[in-house]
Amino acid sequence: MERTIGILALQGAFREHIKAVQAIGWEARKVRLPAELLGLDGLIIPGGESTTIGKLAKMYDLLQPLQQLAHSGFPIWGTCAGLILLADRVTGRASDQPLIGGLDIVVKRNYFGRQVDSFEADLTVPALVDFSPPGEPVSPFHGVFIRAPAVATVGPAVQILARVDMPPTGEGIIIAVRQGALLGTAFHPELTTDRRFHRYFAHMVEELGHPAEAVLRPSAVRAS
Repeated sequence: MERTIGILALQGAFREHIKAVQAIGWEARKVRLPAELLGLDGLIIPGGESTTIGKLAKMYDLLQPLQQLAHSGFPIWGTCAGLILLADRVTGRASDQPLIGGLDIVVKRNYFGRQVDSFEADLTVPALVDFSPPGEPVSPFHGVFIRAPAVATVGPAVQILARVDMPPTGEGIIIAVRQGALLGTAFHPELTTDRRFHRYFAHMVEELGHPAEAVLRPSAVRAS
């Protein structure tokens, strides 16, 4: 059965996610209006500017249906800004920044610094072991961090998927988590040619996915 992953396309790196989803052989659809959630089996919230994405989602009547999906077991993956939006609690957040919520975590915005402090790092991600292309050796995942957040604390139901070691202490900072059908990464897998995280999310959709319309109330997706 053909399945479709939506990419929230209000702002940020949605085009790169679309290409990545198509590269693994899945259908991808831009989502800008509530009705475009119908027929989806999973959703990606891309990196960008979390306050802008949240305000636009509210403006286009997407915030409420996104909250319904996130709290219903519908597969959603947030990268960078998307991770911030999926967090239940955010430090350094503007008072008027809307959140989708669902992940029982505390996220710190701009944890690693400003744009000039962006960096790349090789990450050990055990959850990706089964998603390497056949015949290729398992290798670290190259993470691209752009004005990235970090996860400060996690609730008991949250699985930590990856950390990044930061000098001078070498402390492992949490930068990838999963809670049920919700996945969050502080970095940008779509900005590399490594599709293991997209395959991992597609596997989540296959295991846990159900059509968005099974969750959404009709009033939340009225024609726009």
